Amino acid sequence: MDKDIKRLSLILLMAPFALWILLLIIIPHVGIFLLSLREKISYKEFTYGLGNYIEFLNEPIYWNTLLRTGSMSLLVTILALLIGFPVAYYIAKVARKKSKGALFLLCLLPLWVSELIRTFGWILLLRETGVVSGFLQTIGIIDQPVEFLYNDVTVIMGLVYTVMLFMIVPLVSTLDGMDDAMVEAGYNLGGSGFTVLRRIIIPYAMPGIVAGSIVVFMLAAGSYLTPILLGGKNSSWFTEQIYDQFITRYNWESGAAFGFLLLAFTSIVVWLGLRLTGQSLATTVAKD
Repeated sequence: MDKDIKRLSLILLMAPFALWILLLIIIPHVGIFLLSLREKISYKEFTYGLGNYIEFLNEPIYWNTLLRTGSMSLLVTILALLIGFPVAYYIAKVARKKSKGALFLLCLLPLWVSELIRTFGWILLLRETGVVSGFLQTIGIIDQPVEFLYNDVTVIMGLVYTVMLFMIVPLVSTLDGMDDAMVEAGYNLGGSGFTVLRRIIIPYAMPGIVAGSIVVFMLAAGSYLTPILLGGKNSSWFTEQIYDQFITRYNWESGAAFGFLLLAFTSIVVWLGLRLTGQSLATTVAKD
């Protein structure tokens, strides 16, 4: 009787989550894949094949944009890790318990504002008549207004700012469980600061590093507003190609193919990252 009650309780608890996964993830992705296989013959007449994927391969601008998006997303991930790791270590191991909550709150503040508002904030700062250009003119570094927008550097800055929290949180969670005695033992055995970092801290934090990198990379590769608004016409992002197929050309079949290719590409990159680091989803994202 008790086993039946526990089983029923587990089913009732898991049912909403399973339903959410089914309705919002599995079914939409299956639908996108099937839609991507449709080829238009004439008005309201379709057949199934790989024509949309062949069109992608035959057009260099499409797969070049995908590769460019992937490489820049990797750069965003690396920069977010380099900036976020010291912040996470300070919060987890250096800051006092009373100040940890305040520091986390500072990290959460950007998420209180929508991505659109945050992006327009960057525009106000970096445009030709913006705060940065005006300040540099005031102190005499430049003689005339300078446009800092619409380039890859600005896009990367905006994306790093947007995804930074998703790198810091898993790192803090992992580093918080590290015993301080491990670091002390490293120093007592004659290790330098760099040696302790390389041999003790980083290996222990590797699950958090991989988990944060996966989330940051996926968010950066799938971002739309930040690359479009900050990069303008000078920065091509693959999500713009997907939007163009769906909305501008009203070619839902190609748009679905492009969306599925982006998912497949990012999944392959994540899989390669897990293989290179010797980690798995069970020890990173799903770590207890």
